Amino acid sequence: MAPLHLNTPLVESAPLSRLAGRRVWLKLDALQPSGSFKIRGVGRACQTYLERGARGFVSSSGGNAGLAVAYAGRCLGVPVRVVVPKTSTARARELLAAEGAEVTVHGDSWVEANALAQSLVGPNDAFVHPFDDPLLWPGHATLIDEVAASGLRPGAVLLSVGGGGLFSGVVEGLARNGMADVPVFAVETDGAASLQASLKAGQLVSLEAITSIATSLGAKQVCRQAFELARSHPVTGLVVSDADAVRACVRLMDDHRLVVEPACGAALAPLHRGEPALASVEGDLLVIVCGGATATAAQLLAWSESLR
Repeated sequence: MAPLHLNTPLVESAPLSRLAGRRVWLKLDALQPSGSFKIRGVGRACQTYLERGARGFVSSSGGNAGLAVAYAGRCLGVPVRVVVPKTSTARARELLAAEGAEVTVHGDSWVEANALAQSLVGPNDAFVHPFDDPLLWPGHATLIDEVAASGLRPGAVLLSVGGGGLFSGVVEGLARNGMADVPVFAVETDGAASLQASLKAGQLVSLEAITSIATSLGAKQVCRQAFELARSHPVTGLVVSDADAVRACVRLMDDHRLVVEPACGAALAPLHRGEPALASVEGDLLVIVCGGATATAAQLLAWSESLR
């Protein structure tokens, strides 16, 4: 069965390269058909569940994961039900419905929406978790397979961390392509830094609340896989402000005609603020432009004004 994701462009960013004083490469997974990298792992998981006999998919994300499940379901001819919290945007719900998903609004947070979603899984359904499913990570790792196939061996990788699915996949991809020594800069926004909190505590901890506007990074606790990999792989955790993340999004929009959400802008923000930790890394830098289907130019500009 052919993969549902695309082999996305890997391009050098001239503006960021000038800023960093070295070559900066962008892996443009914002160009995936569902709007984010999520379709890599979600597509693989959905195809696997279908082969195992699933005749329906249930998910619990009003953001990129839900959209990836809805897209996969449409491509595979499988009905999809997505439970979203009340905090999900009208645009997210519209996009889910446009992909043919049945949308249920429940709860004030993803935790509550997730609990309902799991209770709705019937005997012929598969539950597709947004980030904590071993079927997802090898799919996300294909991102690094494509980078390796291009001949690029980066000096470091910058990526955003929410629940840890992308991070887990990228580390797996580095390992299976002979790049297990390539450091990863795991970037979170202030108010959604669950990985950083767990690393500081030396154990998995849960944030009391998510206060960042980067809601796609809004997992109160990262998955155990991400936590364990962050302690075994060379990883530097960074935290940026919402304002930094939004500014990076606006710069990307101006420089590369690409609209992404603040959760994605977080990975670009360290370059714009001249992050000192990057000075210790030699070689080219690779930034995962993970995407964000619900982002709009108008919303980014509104955030930019309000966060000044």
